[in-house]
Amino acid sequence: MKITFSYIKLMMPILLLMVSCGQEKGKEHMEKEKVKLMTLDPGHFHAALVQKTMYPQVDSTIHVFAPEGPEVQDFLSKIEQYNARPDNPTAWEVKTYFGDDYLSKMISQKPGNVMVVAGKNSKKIDYILEAVKAGLNVYADKPLVINPEGFEKLKKAFKIANENDVLIYDIMTERFESTTMMQKQFSLLTNVFGELVVGTADKPAISKESVHHFFKYVSGKPLVRPSWFFDVNEEGEGIVDVTTHLVDLVQWEAFPGQVIDSSQVEMIAARRWPTELNLEEFQKVTGMESYPEYLRNNVTDQKLNIYCNGEMTYKIKGKHAKVSVIWNYVAPEGTGDTHYSIMRGTKADLIIRQGAAENYKPMLYIESALGEDFEKTLNLAVQNEIAAQFPGTSIVKVDEGKWRIEIPQEFKIGHEAHFGQVTENYLKYLELGELPSWEVPNMITKYYTTIEAYKMAKAE
Repeated sequence: MKITFSYIKLMMPILLLMVSCGQEKGKEHMEKEKVKLMTLDPGHFHAALVQKTMYPQVDSTIHVFAPEGPEVQDFLSKIEQYNARPDNPTAWEVKTYFGDDYLSKMISQKPGNVMVVAGKNSKKIDYILEAVKAGLNVYADKPLVINPEGFEKLKKAFKIANENDVLIYDIMTERFESTTMMQKQFSLLTNVFGELVVGTADKPAISKESVHHFFKYVSGKPLVRPSWFFDVNEEGEGIVDVTTHLVDLVQWEAFPGQVIDSSQVEMIAARRWPTELNLEEFQKVTGMESYPEYLRNNVTDQKLNIYCNGEMTYKIKGKHAKVSVIWNYVAPEGTGDTHYSIMRGTKADLIIRQGAAENYKPMLYIESALGEDFEKTLNLAVQNEIAAQFPGTSIVKVDEGKWRIEIPQEFKIGHEAHFGQVTENYLKYLELGELPSWEVPNMITKYYTTIEAYKMAKAE
């Protein structure tokens, strides 16, 4: 066919239209791929910590749907603080909708494709259900459920999410704490750790204890907690709240990459007990002058009793595990939340301590009775396998059969920064369109474990 000037002139509008359509489709495709966050009813400061970092694949506009009140204002003030900080400021643009119909408004408008939720735990599972029904991905602070009824809804939510090809993910920040990551790495080295022992109820194979405090500083400012945080009907009891992290770590460290079914969990013992806050302490943490009416039934002699402490002993895939969480009013000067963990191996024990001897900073110790040959093996393991992932790591002998692992400061980024790391992980899963094969079944098993402990503790 002979191409003439007249033919080109005739075809030019069609060619330009085709290019234009192609560009529009490409632009539309790029826009579809962009992650757009919708923050729903941000009643917990963890919602803001997700936005403490910018992410290249996330649209800079945040859509907030919430009832009016101090909680959402605290969230917005933290975003403003991050945007205005002198070092590495964020650049979030916030669009808000305030009203009692905030959930239905988010579902009907759907200006984003990911719902971020961190607030009243009593409402969270209903938010999640509505989101996945509407074809929205979910990124939620723990715990997703706080009672048996919620657990049944959670199983339903995962089924609907799978049918609608969307992801539900809970924010497990503690997987990124440096000593925990190192503990897991050493447990994978059979020449150092051996294998996890079976243990007993009195001496479990793996134990984790977490101590938290009601009064603390977040992003450099005293944290003001909403009064409903002290209502276990809203926040959940301690045995189903912070324990979520610890049960998750038991699964993640002891059985990495393995699918764990709830039938492989056997609850042995569980208990709960309260922490008391006097009125002055309550005022300092919440900013309120008196106990609200809905907490009055838990007040005795002007002291508020909060069932925020819990402990469970159970078997998982044949191994004994123990998890406990304790809440105090405030940490001693110079300290903060603390963590203790032990994994008992056939060749060595891996122990995280965070007491006075460690200046209240988490440190990993390795203890073994195998003598000088073990020390040589340990040195080689650090130089080869460990240094490959954590360059600069070294060991210090502190006693006979006891060594401290020196982790470079660059890996100790702090709890608040872990939210950015978990979010980056979640964004990778969104891009792939799926979670690792073990994540969903293990999330279900994790909440099965906490709810079984709750039921047993309440029955005592």
